[in-house]
Amino acid sequence: MSTANIAPAIRIGVLGFGGLGQAAAKVLAGKREMKLVAVADQKGYAYAAAGLNFKDCIATYQSQGSVGYLEPVGSLGNNSIQDLIDSSQPVDGYFLALPNLPNDFIPSVARQFIQSGWRGVLVDAIKRTSAVEQLIAMKDELQAAGITYMTGCGATPGLLTAAAALAAQSYAEIHQVEITFGVGIANWEAYRATVREDIGHMPGYTVEAARAMTDAEVEALLDKTNGVLTLQNMEHADDVMLELAGIVERDRVTVGGVVDTRNPKKPLSTNVKVTGRTFEGKISTHTFTLGDETSMAANVCGPAFGYLKAGMQLHQRGIHGIFTAAEIMPQFVK
Repeated sequence: MSTANIAPAIRIGVLGFGGLGQAAAKVLAGKREMKLVAVADQKGYAYAAAGLNFKDCIATYQSQGSVGYLEPVGSLGNNSIQDLIDSSQPVDGYFLALPNLPNDFIPSVARQFIQSGWRGVLVDAIKRTSAVEQLIAMKDELQAAGITYMTGCGATPGLLTAAAALAAQSYAEIHQVEITFGVGIANWEAYRATVREDIGHMPGYTVEAARAMTDAEVEALLDKTNGVLTLQNMEHADDVMLELAGIVERDRVTVGGVVDTRNPKKPLSTNVKVTGRTFEGKISTHTFTLGDETSMAANVCGPAFGYLKAGMQLHQRGIHGIFTAAEIMPQFVK
């Protein structure tokens, strides 16, 4: 068979190598249309044009605290993201598997890419409405820089927001979009940033307070709640994304859920309910439920790379700027 028409694999970088970043590396290992060439964590980065072995990256990170120790492709430094960008190594697209804490962290990373002169596709799995609004405000800068930025492309916002946008088509008027998620993780320490961010959504806590908590303080809170966090009326960017897409006003979108940090089994099934009125005047609800066997990592990383592939197609057509998961259909990555 001729290989002349087979496109080269999209070269992917993953920024952040906690639980989500490591899961992203595992997801890419099973793809032929994308290959992992770059990884950055807080203390260093690794780059290999031929592709990085995710097992080596994870083993080095877990044993030595940074992929920067990975011989001979690692590089240590306290400004690892900037160092990786400055190295000018060819990367087509980056998944920002970074903490959403502080709230302007991911927008600040986007600004580093704008200032560097790099051109390509960025995708995030950002959560907060206010963080997405900061990125939306950078639309013209991203466009001028030749960057195609896909925001809110995880599970929620992301997969469930896109499902809501699709489900809305049955109705003449949308009354409510209700997203409820269940997350089960065996050990909170594998997803420290995610759990802290969830704590920031709880009554009596702020993003800053959650970020400042020590591991011992997080443990003490989880001991009080039996490891379960119950979250209601969260500041989740599904609302602004559905509003920007012209589907429903943001005050009709609610997001909440239950996170069990001591049990990999989901405490409840993740779903989105879209209630509206049809053109015949009937009130009805569509429900889209995710399979309980799919992990948070599967439901975040899969869509993120699907949206990155869609972003690559836009970028190749000269379409730059910022897009959300409610505006563009993801492309399946083989």
